[in-house]
Formats: sequence, structure tokens, C-alpha cells
Amino acid sequence: MSLNIKPANACAFDQISLGEVMLRLDPGEGRIRTAREFKVWEGGGEYNTSRGLRKAFGLKTAVVTAFVDNEVGHLVEDFIMQGGVATDFIKWREDDGIGRTVRNGLNFTERGFGIRGAVGNPDRGNTAASQLKPGDIDWEHIFGKLGVRWFHTGGIFAALSETTAALTVEAVKAANKHGTIVSYDLNYRPSLWKTIGGLKKAQEVNREIAKYVDVMIGNEEDFTASLGFEVKGVDHNISHIETDAFKQMIETAVKEFKNFKVAATTLRVVKSATVNDWSAILWHDGKFFESRKYPDLEILDRVGGGDSFASGLQFGFLQFNDAQKAVEYGAAHGALASTTPGDTSMATRKEVEKTFGGGGARVVR
Repeated sequence: MSLNIKPANACAFDQISLGEVMLRLDPGEGRIRTAREFKVWEGGGEYNTSRGLRKAFGLKTAVVTAFVDNEVGHLVEDFIMQGGVATDFIKWREDDGIGRTVRNGLNFTERGFGIRGAVGNPDRGNTAASQLKPGDIDWEHIFGKLGVRWFHTGGIFAALSETTAALTVEAVKAANKHGTIVSYDLNYRPSLWKTIGGLKKAQEVNREIAKYVDVMIGNEEDFTASLGFEVKGVDHNISHIETDAFKQMIETAVKEFKNFKVAATTLRVVKSATVNDWSAILWHDGKFFESRKYPDLEILDRVGGGDSFASGLQFGFLQFNDAQKAVEYGAAHGALASTTPGDTSMATRKEVEKTFGGGGARVVR
């Protein structure tokens, strides 16, 4: 059984994402606390999938988000435009002069190395995206008139505020109504929930959204924290997981949420910030599909690896409607994204196919 995906010639966009896009400030090999210069990128868990689908795989994508109409907002917009993602659905908010009432999000992120793990220090309070609310976006125009094959959003955006959670529910309902496939990356971040109800609130919000999701994506911590499912054989640091135990948890999840047509996760064993074992599992139509395994994968920048997995998975279904190809494209794309700096993928489709096909790292001349 394949997913019931709208044909490309019937839709203006292959994929649209809903989420906040921040300006990432990257100290490179250094530390945030001692940096004298930063390289800047754009990044956002939901948006990163749209950029990957556009730049690596050549599909038509757009992002629904909001910025303050100032120089920082237009810098992030310029990054999005460079990535080829359509900016038609960006909402612009008036600048109040100092960011007292609304501002653009910043994300200071260290890559980590060896025994020193990656560090994220977001500065995203009162952002324009966090103030998006039901009624702000004309979903009927997007899903009904224009047509969209695949809609993607996630738990980061839903956690930004009460209104973004409500907007996410509004969006997935509208996508369902018009036959658009909905994917959702749980992306549990304790820091986002701790002042607005913690774990209990995270589960309340995510379980409501989950009712309208076709393709649920998340790692073992995401499923346990966001949806309340337990994975047997996992310690509290998620340092080791038995694949069979994870499969049992997925089977439990899809029994409760019968609307899930696909459930997928990356499996990452962190040996150090620089070396991870990496692979992926996907459930579809009562069967499990496993990707090629990437033991001792050398990491330059792990941030965005999971988002690149999600965009590769989406491409596998959008292009081939094939679960095995979806998990292979996802795992390989995520692995390659971890070898370059920044949140977003710098890989090409050919490189992704070479990677899961067993190609090596010999010089290409």
C-alpha cells in the first residue's frame, strides 16, 4: 500500500512547511562564550525540510512563517530566497524600534567536538513567528485553491506559544480536509516547554495534533516525552536502544493513532560529538523498513541532521511512493548533512543516492 499523494501537476507546491526560521550564529570550532566572530545561517526545524527538498531534490517548496520588517528579518528572508524556497506566505510585522513587543529569533549554536557536546542557546522570546495565531493564514487558499502535495510542521513550532499550538491544529485540519499528506516531527525540546506547563503540556498539545498526522517522525525521546509512549530497554540518557523494543513502541503508537500511515525515526548512538552510529527505521502498512547502517559516522555539525532525514523521507514518498526508498533517502541525506556546517543540507540528490548505494568517499575529479 502506498500513500495517497496528490499528483504534482495538480498542485502549485510539492511541499509547504510551517515554522519559525531563526538567524543561526555559529562560532565555528570555538565556543559561544569566547567567540569574537560568528558565521550566520538560517535555520528552523520545519523550514529545513523545505530547503532540503528544494536544493537537494529540486522540488517546489514554500515556508509559512513571520518576521519583523527590519534588517535582520530581511537577512533571514535573503537566506530563504538563496535556498530557493518560496516566500509567498511570510507574514511581516511592523518593527517597534527595539524589539519590545516583537522581534526576530536568534539561535547561537555550537557544533561540539569529541567529548564536548553540541550546545544550542536560542534567543527567541516574543518573536514574530511565536505570535502567529489561528486566522492569520489563509489555509483554504493554500490547500484548496493552490494545492499542496505534502505539509510539514513540528513540535518546535507548536511549543512556541499557546497560539502557535492552536495554529498548528488549524493547519493540519485544513490539510486533512483537502487531501494533503501531513507529516509532523515531534522534535521534543525540554527548554521550550519548561515555563509553559512542562512535559504534561507537551503531551497534551502533541497528542491533539497527532490525531491529524499521516506521517509521524521522531526519535525515541520524542515519542516517549511528547506522546507518552515508553520504549523498553532505553536508559534515561537514551545512550542505547534495542531496535526490537523501539519497534514494539511504534506498534503501540500506531494502534492508538490509527491515522498514522507512516512512523519513522533516526537511530543515533552518540559515541562522541564527532562520532555517531546512525541509521533509520520506518513503519508503513504493518511492516518495518530499515535503512543502511552508518556505523562510526564522522560528524562535523549534527544540527539539522534529523531535519534532513525528514526531507529525504518526504522525497522518497513524493517521488517514488516507496517506503524502503524513503528510509534510505532519509538516512543518507541526514548523514550527509552532518558532514557540513549549518542547519541546512548542502548535499545533492546524486550524492545521496551514491551514499545509500554504497559509494565511498574517494575524491571526485
